[in-house]
Amino acid sequence: MNLVIVESPAKAKTLKKFLGKTYKIESSVGHIRDLPKSKLGIDFENDYEPHYITIRGKGEILLRLKKEAKSAKKVYLATDPDREGEAISWHLQNVLGVEGSKIFRITFNQITKDAVKNAIKEARAIDMKLVDAQQARRVLDRVVGYKISPLLWKKINRKGLSAGRVQSVALRLICAREEAIELFVPEEYWSIDVDLKAKSKIFNAKLFSVTEKGKEKEKKITDKFIKTEAQAKEIVKHFKGLPFVVADIGETTKKRKPQAPFTTSTLQQEASKVFGFATHKTMSLAQQLYEGIDIEGHGSVGLVSYIRTDSTRIAPEAFEGAKSYISKNFGEKYTPATMRVYKNRSSSQDAHEAIRPSYTEISPEEAKDSLSNDLYKLYRLIWQRFVASQMPDAVYLTTTVKVAAGDYNFRANDTKLTFDGYTKVYDTEEKDTNVQKLPKMEVGQGLDLKKINENQHFTQPPPRFNDATLVKTLEELGIGRPSTYSSIITTLTARNYITKDNKVFYPTELGGIVDDIVRSNFEQIVDVDFTAKMENELDKVEEGSVFWKEILRQFYPDFEKQIQKAEDSVKEIVIEDEKTDVICEKCGRNLVIKFSRYGKFLACPGFPECRNAKPFLQEIETPCPKCNSKVYIRKSRKGRTFFTCENYEVDGESHGVCKFISWNKPVGRSCPKCQSFLVEKGTKKPVIACSGENCDYREK
Repeated sequence: MNLVIVESPAKAKTLKKFLGKTYKIESSVGHIRDLPKSKLGIDFENDYEPHYITIRGKGEILLRLKKEAKSAKKVYLATDPDREGEAISWHLQNVLGVEGSKIFRITFNQITKDAVKNAIKEARAIDMKLVDAQQARRVLDRVVGYKISPLLWKKINRKGLSAGRVQSVALRLICAREEAIELFVPEEYWSIDVDLKAKSKIFNAKLFSVTEKGKEKEKKITDKFIKTEAQAKEIVKHFKGLPFVVADIGETTKKRKPQAPFTTSTLQQEASKVFGFATHKTMSLAQQLYEGIDIEGHGSVGLVSYIRTDSTRIAPEAFEGAKSYISKNFGEKYTPATMRVYKNRSSSQDAHEAIRPSYTEISPEEAKDSLSNDLYKLYRLIWQRFVASQMPDAVYLTTTVKVAAGDYNFRANDTKLTFDGYTKVYDTEEKDTNVQKLPKMEVGQGLDLKKINENQHFTQPPPRFNDATLVKTLEELGIGRPSTYSSIITTLTARNYITKDNKVFYPTELGGIVDDIVRSNFEQIVDVDFTAKMENELDKVEEGSVFWKEILRQFYPDFEKQIQKAEDSVKEIVIEDEKTDVICEKCGRNLVIKFSRYGKFLACPGFPECRNAKPFLQEIETPCPKCNSKVYIRKSRKGRTFFTCENYEVDGESHGVCKFISWNKPVGRSCPKCQSFLVEKGTKKPVIACSGENCDYREK
């Protein structure tokens, strides 16, 4: 009997389907060994040697794995195909207590029969360059975290503080953006457009240039060209009353290429934009799709390839699968002759393929009944993006009409799709709602001026980060690696350094204080260029050109001096808890807002004498549509927001005096059609809608 050890039980279940009775599949349930939580675990006197221990709670698992390994003919370590997975396999090899000649490392980019069988044929030894790269990152992060964090505990009256190497840079980005927004001074500017009539149809044209007197060339009128209302009126005065004539009509054909298959980063960004998924949710769902799900008619199937990758490359067999599906379902004109190849980022390691379906023939609709709604959404996104990436360009015909009024030139565009190409399968780009269909016109034709529009605008501050834009910025700056983005955001949120409101991140008061301490005393830690350079050094360890401990030797001596200096220079900071008007029913004090890993809660400031605590409920301005009491925002067990009346729960009963509950925010008005209460729906393009099941009333 051969033993195969994987990380998760879900992956083990999928592998059993392919390997038959001569293989036994066991799971390590993640890491077996790690640095101790209670102490630093790094021996500075012995050249930064890490001290690993068995993770608490893993003793029984380890005993079972040792027993199975001892009796096995061969042991195959099949953890994930990345640095982390290689390190887990290395730890397993060190603790299983079996001869090195019978233990092997196998990797596969997707969990399919061919991939797994080929992996066993190509079994190899542990790649110590990958292990050392992971050790370097782990030890470096441990040193930074376990040295700065105690400083924060001493100086700030808050529990659970930490300052990680990469999370500190991400926090700096969010705080710097908030500072830029606070300092931003809006500038006024104006634009001008006209409503013109050709035959019986009215269309809109925008002022875009002015022909300079005595010259043949045009001066473009861009944003901020017209800075005041007086300037706008002066320009209007010059062409008002003049004839509007069609000066030119041009047609251009434009092609739009499909986007590359997903990398980890682009998947996180797109899932955030399209579905509003947080990065940790996207990665959790993607992991399930990779490890295997029971699909009716197929059994346990790994639906997508490995989900931690920075490459857009796909294997030839993947292309052939896509080509076959496209030919069969869409016809010859959509079928690619050759594989599309996409350029990777310069920093890409290109260790794995792009994220793609393992079996293109299993369409999202075929798998839908076997998947939860969120799993279906993500699988459909991955599947459609991959198939579309190998389809032809979409082709558009743009008609541009230039209208002249004296020296002032106006422009109107009409774009129509002439060949849908890849958009037949996948098109998530936001449609321009201002696109208009132009009437038939000829050069020299006169037009009727119906209206002149002078539009006031103000420049906008830089937008706050959301999941998608923060991930994109981290990747562009070379901060961390795509597989770490989810944990970075999760940690910052759990520590109450940042909060999310309306899907964008704000630094909290605590986050600002921590950022200020780290920035003032450890400039190198939050320096974007230094952090990006460190990532490159870690990549060099993986390549074998740098010894992993050399990174620590170069970094730690100066860092230790900074720690000692900060111990003396940083003053203690007291953050007062926010007092509420809720009275403690046990001792009469005003309850205060506290924070835990699960978010805000109310607690008595008399702790530990008084241990009273209760959930924190945020009130909205709109009263209950049923009884006119207060309405509170609540969270479901899965983190979804909903709204209830303050009287919804009475004495622990789930349905109290008032039964008002809604997934959507009430707006304080009744539906004019059926008198049910109106609610706000949607985030990108919110609408006011009726809450009644059989009423279709909507308003913008």
